[in-house]
Amino acid sequence: MHDIFIQMTEYFKSMGIWGLALNSFVESFFLVPPPDFLLIVMDLALPAKALFYALVCTIASAFGGAIGYGIGYWGGRPAFNWFFRKGGKEKFEAVETLYNKYGTLAVFFSAFTPIPYKVFTIASGILSMNFWKFMVASFFGRGARFFIVSIVLMLFGEAIKQYIELVIIAVTAVIILFFVVLYKKRKSFIKAEKFPNNAELEKNVSFDEKVNEPVQF
Repeated sequence: MHDIFIQMTEYFKSMGIWGLALNSFVESFFLVPPPDFLLIVMDLALPAKALFYALVCTIASAFGGAIGYGIGYWGGRPAFNWFFRKGGKEKFEAVETLYNKYGTLAVFFSAFTPIPYKVFTIASGILSMNFWKFMVASFFGRGARFFIVSIVLMLFGEAIKQYIELVIIAVTAVIILFFVVLYKKRKSFIKAEKFPNNAELEKNVSFDEKVNEPVQF
């Protein structure tokens, strides 16, 4: 499998910018090497075009995500099980749990982290997630990942290459933490808006309980 992935990467590399776009597009719904490898090679070869390469990856990957969504929407669980024969049930349940907890943010996290993006694109269609929300989350999530890689390589060059995954993981952790905190704050705010009198009611109940308490002599 490793040799096949190397051959695929070399094939995409031979096509230049179109190979980078094709790699990013197909990887969003099928088992091919992540475009990060080719992106790194091209960034180091031409640092001046690093941001352009990141943009190409982002757009192609987001459109590929739309194909993955369609596969899930029309192919359902049988299509998912065919693509992910090993551990398909566990993968789907994990995705469903994240969706139930974080909604659209789950797609953002999957697009930005090493979690297989294709798992989420196909599952999004099966779960009938809002398509446009899915596309926005995919675009910004994948874009964040690719632009971080390109910017870091553009600034530090070959010296940072061996640490690029650590940089991605570190930035991922910070961004995920930020959005989780934001999500929880938003839920609290919405709850407070729906039930604005809860706090006052609790105060009144507490006051009544104190008034009705028997006087101790």
